[in-house]
Amino acid sequence: MRLGFFLREALRSLRRSALPSFAALATVLVTMLVLGVFIPIVQATTGAANEVRGRLLLDVYLKTGAKPSDIQRVQALLQKTPHVKKIHFVSKAQAYWDERRRNPQAYQLLGSNPLPDTFRVTPDHAGNLNRVRDAILPVGATGRRGPADPSIDEVKNRSIDIVLVDMQFSRSTATVIDFERYLTAVHGVADLDGVYVFPRYEIMRYWSEQNMFNFDEVAADERARLAARVYDCIGRKLAQAIKLAVQ
Repeated sequence: MRLGFFLREALRSLRRSALPSFAALATVLVTMLVLGVFIPIVQATTGAANEVRGRLLLDVYLKTGAKPSDIQRVQALLQKTPHVKKIHFVSKAQAYWDERRRNPQAYQLLGSNPLPDTFRVTPDHAGNLNRVRDAILPVGATGRRGPADPSIDEVKNRSIDIVLVDMQFSRSTATVIDFERYLTAVHGVADLDGVYVFPRYEIMRYWSEQNMFNFDEVAADERARLAARVYDCIGRKLAQAIKLAVQ
């Protein structure tokens, strides 16, 4: 009885003030939609950024003739370098067998082991990667950077295989959802860890504003063909960004 009474009163109240009630319901629904989309985006972006941060390494290659005493001396140097979290030594023999397992045919053709002894250095934070590198390669009397130990041959950043891509742009969707807060969240989290974000949203918005691609004014049977053209261009832009990053 009591539940039925409340339901009847609620319906009667909705009929008396339909517009305010509809506005209240719409506000609640939009809020739930925004939170439902916003929170997963932030969580996914943070997770990806943390994964990338965990892969940031410096490879410190030793010279071919490095002796055990040289290896110990370089290890001691790296251990006392500021902002170094972890050091992992990979001998040339271990590196050879690891690579041979991945590509046995190629390494069977080699007459000798071309790989050097290597220290893999993990910084305490992604933002300190360059500081660690600069400490291992300080500026010398000539004004150029060189190894802090004569047994160090080369220092290289380990390549990163993750790129964040923000959302796509659509005129019809942009009139309903304010994407700026999502873009701010994605780029803000990525900036904290120095992760590159491919600006798909801005690229597609520019194309739309220039009427290069317009999904809203194309026939339904042509949308698949237009989408293929758009993502062919997106793929080329992304490939260009990756090529510039690895050069």
